[in-house]
Amino acid sequence: MAAGGGVRVRRGLAIGVGGATVLLAALDAYVVVGVLTDILDALHIATNRLERVTPVVTGFLLGYIAGMPLLGSLSDRLGRRAVIVGCLAGFAAGSVLTAASGDSIWLLSAGRTVQGLAGGALLPVTLALAGDLWAERRRAGVLGAVGAAQELGSVLGPLYGVGVAALFGSWRGIFWLNLPLAAVAIALVWVALPGRAQGVPQRKTDVVGGLLLALTLGAAVVGLYNPDPERAVLPPWGAWALGGAGVGAALFVAWEARARTRLVDLRGALRRPFFAALGASFCAGAALMVTLVDVELVAQTLLGRGGVRGTLVLTRFLIALPVGAVLGGWLVSRLGERFVAVAGLVVAAAGYVLVAGWPANILEVRYLGLLPRLDTDLVIAGFGLGLVIGPLSAAVLRATPPAQHGVASSAVVVARMMGMLIGVAGLTAWGLHRFHELTAHLNFPLVFGKSPDEQRRLLDAYKAALQGALRTEYREIFLATAVICVVGALCALLLPGRSRTT
Repeated sequence: MAAGGGVRVRRGLAIGVGGATVLLAALDAYVVVGVLTDILDALHIATNRLERVTPVVTGFLLGYIAGMPLLGSLSDRLGRRAVIVGCLAGFAAGSVLTAASGDSIWLLSAGRTVQGLAGGALLPVTLALAGDLWAERRRAGVLGAVGAAQELGSVLGPLYGVGVAALFGSWRGIFWLNLPLAAVAIALVWVALPGRAQGVPQRKTDVVGGLLLALTLGAAVVGLYNPDPERAVLPPWGAWALGGAGVGAALFVAWEARARTRLVDLRGALRRPFFAALGASFCAGAALMVTLVDVELVAQTLLGRGGVRGTLVLTRFLIALPVGAVLGGWLVSRLGERFVAVAGLVVAAAGYVLVAGWPANILEVRYLGLLPRLDTDLVIAGFGLGLVIGPLSAAVLRATPPAQHGVASSAVVVARMMGMLIGVAGLTAWGLHRFHELTAHLNFPLVFGKSPDEQRRLLDAYKAALQGALRTEYREIFLATAVICVVGALCALLLPGRSRTT
């Protein structure tokens, strides 16, 4: 009895430490959202040149997605502990490069990419660790706890970033703090996690598939990154890069269909609900990242709420997200995956339509004279996106054999991160082009020699025109986000309905 209790304690400690490393990486995925304008100031980049700092966001996401399947599979050969320790060391190295990047946007982006590459492996390796330590019939709750740590990062990441930056007086303090955190995590992992498991069959790593996926996503990001959005949505090389991404995607699918070792083995899986869940997760991820970035920018550029005050505007959305996730998980067993996922994405779409219609005096508008419209609209959007987390995870688990549950769970996260990556890159490129298109006819007024009243009138008119262009840009971005949610709802219609065994 005592021996059994000791085993349970060791297993709990191991998965707890693994979950903590997942949370650390997830926090850093979203940590720059609240300090983007601080980064722009530090790099001497104007606020209306946001396109120059987008690689800081997309670099981490690209590394995260590329590292997840390859390093997760590598842990089957080298052992969970060795890979997690190596990833934490790489995460610390990327943090140093990010914090010490000086005025170089490319060093900063490179550091974030290294962080993402190392951090991306922590989720699948921890999920696989749960598979090593728990029997199939008792594994679901553990997988859910690890997934919750990942989701918690999206909620706490922006707040954590703003809080640490305020504490250290600089956004760079966020990344310097990662060094002692990573050191403590490495020590805990070394003590808590078992070494290389004995008797576990060695599986090969699908290096070719992982590289094809990374190159495909990299080409898509390069194609959507436009350093000069005044002239066109895409850069001069955009069409070629996106065409290369299409070719890479086709090669990836062809390789996975024929390879003996695959990144995601779908043998025995129900493909329609599996891919429907991934499609819906992709759309939810795109909506999530656009919200995290653009609501923060709306607060800072239109509402005059910078720094912590800007992030506090976003907290309405962030608080509603886990509330929706909890309720969505409870409703799945009663209403089925399809109904809850479709309802969540439709509610989110309605929320984004409301956000797109924000008037200039949004801080003063109330529903029924009581509910602040800004808060209510963000809560609706966040609650809707939260609802879909549970049913999508449940759908892929129901569509795959028990032996593949860990891989299937991480596939949902990969799909969402891919949506975040492509969504923020695509909508940012289009939105910035629209802003420059809307302001192309504006010239800063010449006020020399004018009376004070005339100077004030000209400057106020110029400021009002800029604000109007920004409102139009954000309105179109949020309307496009609503359309993305509708597409996700259409994907969710292919999920299974309620079953007697759910």
